[in-house]
Amino acid sequence: MTVDEERLRTLLDTFHARYPFDPAAHPQDAVILVRSPGRVNLIGEHTDYNDGFVMPLAIDRDILLAGRRRRDDVVRVYSLNMAAEAVFRLSDLCAPSPTPSPAPSPPAAASAAQSELAPTRSEGAAAPPAAGSWHRYVAGVLWALREAGCELGGFDATLAGNIPVGAGLSSSAALEVGIAVLVQELFELAVDRATIAKLCQRAENEYVGVQCGIMDQFAVALGRDGYALLLDCRTLDCRYVPLPARHVRLVVADTGVRRALASSEYNTRRSQCEQGVALLRQHLPGIRALRDVSPEAFAALRDRLPGVIARRCSHVISENARVQATAQALANDNFEACGQLMYASHASLRDDYEVSCRELDEMVDIARSVPGVYGARMTGAGFGGCIVSLVRAEAVDALVAAIEAEYPKRTGKTPAVYVVAPSGGAARIL
Repeated sequence: MTVDEERLRTLLDTFHARYPFDPAAHPQDAVILVRSPGRVNLIGEHTDYNDGFVMPLAIDRDILLAGRRRRDDVVRVYSLNMAAEAVFRLSDLCAPSPTPSPAPSPPAAASAAQSELAPTRSEGAAAPPAAGSWHRYVAGVLWALREAGCELGGFDATLAGNIPVGAGLSSSAALEVGIAVLVQELFELAVDRATIAKLCQRAENEYVGVQCGIMDQFAVALGRDGYALLLDCRTLDCRYVPLPARHVRLVVADTGVRRALASSEYNTRRSQCEQGVALLRQHLPGIRALRDVSPEAFAALRDRLPGVIARRCSHVISENARVQATAQALANDNFEACGQLMYASHASLRDDYEVSCRELDEMVDIARSVPGVYGARMTGAGFGGCIVSLVRAEAVDALVAAIEAEYPKRTGKTPAVYVVAPSGGAARIL
């Protein structure tokens, strides 16, 4: 895809101004540029950490990164969005605390403090960077790469993004995978994209403290122009499902309600699913995760589970079936069926998984009222963020106008609406 030349120029100008070439500090290397996209999930919410199926796609909103190697182990990363810099040494990155810390805000929502990243030593071990900083995502990725045996050195980098933060479009995964790909290119690491996705997930799970699944990092790392990914989160097998732009568009509408995964009961939902598996295993001894339970088997056993656990399991099991049905519908250009599955997904997330909110529900209701909208649903972890709508190409303007007119009347909030296209995954662009 084409990258905005003005954004690239600003990024590079900032890089050269902050980190001018110094032959004593830098090898004779050119500056490397990387683009790392956000992602939207068409369907398959909260199934990834249950070994289930998802259908995300990388989008044409992204983080751009510029970087150059250093001769020492110092890392300096400057965020244009935050006007903030992280400075630390790779030798100071040690294992995080066994107890996950509260999750930091997404990349552009960090504080402007510059020195939080250097861990403080206690009894011979280094603590992870302070919670509440975007720096922790950067440090976590470098820690995970080193844990995997990758030989890294220091580097200077600048980054700038246009992904709405806290909206459920994976600004954090874009940063993680972008840093990993930048480092891969700088130090010629023999790491494939699927491995990068897994290491970035490990960074978020173990270093940041958010028990996310693999979906976000995988979509960012392996997206393809014009396609969504049907991903099996257990095996990481995937196939690409075309989204024909001549017929349909994807419209993402941001409610303006911000969310943070750790404070939004994300980890609680994961724990409830694990409880459900333990209870169901008493009757279905071969299951490892909720993806192993068919809708028919669950229907026969549902009454044996506590109410809230039953509702959580019901969503995941039915959502897995909806993902498979959506892939089949798209293969046949059956956008009406795909849209009905999206509406059903939203209802399940609202009623069974209880991760929607009034603003998300209002936005879906507005989308449903517009002729030419096939379907709409909340996307992302929930408790705010965005909806995604599958729309006939000629109905896009009507949907945007309806949301911009009606949503403020219903909620008192101002929406942001984006028409997005399936994009390639994170990659070097220069």
